[in-house]
Amino acid sequence: MEELITKYFPDITESQKERYKALYPLYMEWNSKINVISRKDAGNLYLHHILHSLSIARFIKFPAGARVLDVGTGGGFPGIPLAIMFPETSFHLCDSIKKKILVVNEVAKAAGISNIVAEQTRAEDLSSKYDFIVSRAVTELKDFLPWIWKNIEPGVCGGVSRGVIYLKGGDLDEEISAACARMRISPRNIEKEYINKWFDEPFFEEKQLLYIKR
Repeated sequence: MEELITKYFPDITESQKERYKALYPLYMEWNSKINVISRKDAGNLYLHHILHSLSIARFIKFPAGARVLDVGTGGGFPGIPLAIMFPETSFHLCDSIKKKILVVNEVAKAAGISNIVAEQTRAEDLSSKYDFIVSRAVTELKDFLPWIWKNIEPGVCGGVSRGVIYLKGGDLDEEISAACARMRISPRNIEKEYINKWFDEPFFEEKQLLYIKR
């Protein structure tokens, strides 16, 4: 299963491979106690959750020292796979559900992922500033951006424009237009990529990545 990761990221280190490999038994153990992944979907952990999260790593390389906030992380996606991929980047994972944050903390600790802080909180209650904010389809973009726009430092980090990276599927044109109107940002500030340009599996056919520059 973890071969899916090395298929698309052949240059990762042995320690990164070991951490990705460790995720499956850890999530299976915790999912039997606390349902953070649909049990019928648990066998697809690497495809539907880990590799999907890592589409962000195919799109952008987070600079060393960057601060990344993962909003509505659930069981730790996309934050945990990204933290393994970018060990010199700091990740703050938040979710409003306490038991999910418990799983995130325990999985990160057991897998030896030290660049993660996980917190039970709502994104709109955070006051800290970040270079990038990532999320997987928490809600409509026009509702999501007002929660977190204040938390993004404007400008550039390590030569990369700061902003939001949002994973979602389906036809997003209307959703993007509504978000631009509400936030008064130009559509030119939003890039849209289909994930199947990076990954061959049919699961990614309608999955998209949105990059909203701050």
